[in-house]
Amino acid sequence: MDIEMGLDAHATIIFWSMILPLIGAVGVVALGRWPNLRDSWTIVVGISTFTCVTRLIEPVMAGARPSLALPGNMAGLGLALEVEPLGLLFGLVASGLWILTSLYGFGYMRGHEEVNQTRFFTCFALAISAALGIAFAGDLITLFLFYELLTFSTFPLVTHAGTEAAIRAGRLYLGILVSTSVLFLLLAILWTANLSDTLRFTPGGILDGKIAGASAGLLLLLFSYGVGKAALMPFHRWLPAAMVAPTPVSALLHAVAVVKAGVFTVLKISIYIFGIDFLAKDGLSDILMGIAAITILAASIRALSLDNLKARLAYSTISQLSYIVLGAALANSAAAMGAGLHILMHALGKITLFFVAGAVMVVAHKTEVSQLDGLGRRMPITFGAFCIASFSIIGLPPFGGAWSKWYLVTGAFDADQPWMVVVFMLSSLLSIAYLMPIVVRAFFRPLPEGVPDGINEAPLLILLPICATALGCFVIFFYADSVYRLLAPAMGLGG
Repeated sequence: MDIEMGLDAHATIIFWSMILPLIGAVGVVALGRWPNLRDSWTIVVGISTFTCVTRLIEPVMAGARPSLALPGNMAGLGLALEVEPLGLLFGLVASGLWILTSLYGFGYMRGHEEVNQTRFFTCFALAISAALGIAFAGDLITLFLFYELLTFSTFPLVTHAGTEAAIRAGRLYLGILVSTSVLFLLLAILWTANLSDTLRFTPGGILDGKIAGASAGLLLLLFSYGVGKAALMPFHRWLPAAMVAPTPVSALLHAVAVVKAGVFTVLKISIYIFGIDFLAKDGLSDILMGIAAITILAASIRALSLDNLKARLAYSTISQLSYIVLGAALANSAAAMGAGLHILMHALGKITLFFVAGAVMVVAHKTEVSQLDGLGRRMPITFGAFCIASFSIIGLPPFGGAWSKWYLVTGAFDADQPWMVVVFMLSSLLSIAYLMPIVVRAFFRPLPEGVPDGINEAPLLILLPICATALGCFVIFFYADSVYRLLAPAMGLGG
């Protein structure tokens, strides 16, 4: 293609990583009348996109920063794409889990007899392209552009059911995310542009020596609350409200793209705009630290009281997201590493939990925790996967979440913040309290009388992604060193 001429090999890979999901969306629309072809096309494009992103691992690990200037590039301001370690990790998570979520979506949407499936998978592909744009954004302007595109591409997914509840949830979703980004995030970017001659993501940050004291703290809060997708309280209500959407959308929101884009953005701004050393000065991030800690505990406590399974998992997500924000606010290399690792570890665990919730809805038509008694005996693989993912979310070895929590706690000690250590410990105990009763009910309580004999494991297209992500929670524990080595240069740690 002519557009490839003049691009080096790495820039070409970035180009195709971004464009393939868009081509996928067009193909989904074109093949909408033939569901089998449409779904096959989605998987082919998903695998191709993930393959492109994986080809960036070697140059980034070698210290390169592949880049691609976008049309309208302005010196010092953007628009540009640049792949650094943290962005590559998020890109791998988004593109890799897109494949499994698509497989799951085929089984769920057909098993649940959902309408408008072509529109669903089209918007899903557009959302992945926007998520990759956020992952690879080289500056704040580019990030803001793709951040907004992600919001609007996922709005039809939240309102997919078309019910009054879905429309109401969509309005809340759009209202909170757009208002916070325009009122806070855009203002923070404009303020930063006034302070600095560049908006590019720069190792060590761009603000040290240009702003200080209360003004710097206010700017940090504008960025943090401007990223509404991070679901910091009190701008969190859109996330549980969006649970009216089909379960594959819940997986997209919680693990693949949306909320991960939010906390990724907070972490990336902390590292490359403020800089870890600058954040550590004069208690700059203390207020953000407190807000994140309150969100962690309050959301966990709220999860305890909820009987609806997806709602309980939604508040669990709000809590776990703030682990990443708190890791950024602790402002040292160990905590930042824990935050980066948690993007991957939480994605694998939480997507498994939501996959299980959807499988139970499709097979047994149950949505409440109190309705799960004995189902583990009929669906042992499904609820076994739930148990594994729960252990990872709690932070127990040998599951991936143990590593991210280890570095977060280490970072809290390094920052001389013993109360934040207490927050992490209490949160893990609360995670046990709201997750393990589900496992106990499923396996150790008797099956109620009158339960139909037809309740067994979910269809294969649903069960395979559940097994794959649950296995990932286990396998990544033993391969966490590879992720550590990828992230180490960004976090100021030796590889």
